[in-house]
Amino acid sequence: MNDTINQINEAQTLRTLNAFAVDVITIPSVEDLVWYVAQNVAGRLNFVDCVIYRANDDQTELTQVAALGDKNPYGRRIVNPLKIPFGQGITGQVAQTRKAIIVDDLLKNQNYIPDTQTSRSEICVPLICDGRILGVIDSEHPLPGAFGPAELETLITIAAMTTAKLQLLAEAERSNQRYLDLVSSHADLSKETSSRKALEAELFTARKHETIGRLTGKFAHEFNNLLTVISGNLDLLESEITDPIFIACMDDARTAAARGATLINDMLAFAQRTRLVSKIIDMNVLVAAICQKRGMQTDDFFNYRVCDRTSFVCIDPAAFETVLVQIIDNAKDAIIDGGKVSLSMNVVDHSPGNGDILVTPLPFGAYVRIAVQDEGMGIPMDRIEQVFDPFYTTKPVGQGTGLGLSMVLGFMQQSGGTVSVASKVGMGATFALYFPVAVAV
Repeated sequence: MNDTINQINEAQTLRTLNAFAVDVITIPSVEDLVWYVAQNVAGRLNFVDCVIYRANDDQTELTQVAALGDKNPYGRRIVNPLKIPFGQGITGQVAQTRKAIIVDDLLKNQNYIPDTQTSRSEICVPLICDGRILGVIDSEHPLPGAFGPAELETLITIAAMTTAKLQLLAEAERSNQRYLDLVSSHADLSKETSSRKALEAELFTARKHETIGRLTGKFAHEFNNLLTVISGNLDLLESEITDPIFIACMDDARTAAARGATLINDMLAFAQRTRLVSKIIDMNVLVAAICQKRGMQTDDFFNYRVCDRTSFVCIDPAAFETVLVQIIDNAKDAIIDGGKVSLSMNVVDHSPGNGDILVTPLPFGAYVRIAVQDEGMGIPMDRIEQVFDPFYTTKPVGQGTGLGLSMVLGFMQQSGGTVSVASKVGMGATFALYFPVAVAV
């Protein structure tokens, strides 16, 4: 009986950590992260309570930032957050020594600071990065000896995953601050001509995307190697496992690996490192085939109109299908009850002062323009510039990586084209793809 209970607990722990590993990619802020860990990780692993502290920059004090259980009756709001100096109490001791601790009986520990409700045992793990204390995860229990090696190993794993995400968020904040500093510096050049400002902005954007693209491409290739090892070992284990509990865990692992592989493909597309197999094809024929294949022709909310003449382009058809479906799915997600999505195609002459506002510059010439328009709520002006940033998403945690539109832009640039977006709040949005016209062979 006890073995069965232990197996169930181990399976629940694995499933919770698997979900955390997948969702942590899209958690956007430190506040969301600490509350997610307290409520969706510790809260699902049968810890009676969980308190997360953040350390200050001077490494002298801990401040309560999230809590679970009786210590947090106010949802995601801390009233009079507790502050603990380094070295004071068990939590402060862990911050100072940087070593995890389990206390079997708090009444026998001289460092214990009695709470409003007396506890008997405690487990406390530090969050450490590059030799600095980022914070502490602490849990207490009303019974003595409530925590053992299994709980310690679980909490150390949670702390490691939390620390890694905190480091990524800190780097993103530093990058954003550097960007803001650059914007501030450029503001001092307000007396320069608008032409010079536009050129400087384009140069900055190009350098930013080039740097992020290099980093993203390198990371994607390395991570793909790790996924190959994980997937291979899962294949080997599949024939050896018969217990339904562990089969479910295997399925979770396979799902996470598959999502990781999709994420890698999107990252490679954004970084313009995808291996494209391009050929010259009539875009009218290709778009009609995709709509028929996906059953879009029978959808009441969707209508499309092809170009009134043959429109040859040189692209990878399979990659284009992924991009077009991504744009249409985004439009479908944006529409409200009764709204429609429209796809239209035409050949345009891109010349000075003519055409849409493009995300990236294009040489002048003839382009096949594919526009997808929705009747949704639209995008606020201050958000339009962000929608192509990698990992930017308006979807809840766990419902998307935020790589869709950045992947689209990466593919379009790799194909010699670009994207435009136009929107007004309450009036929907239009995303247009530009492909250079090719000569038929």
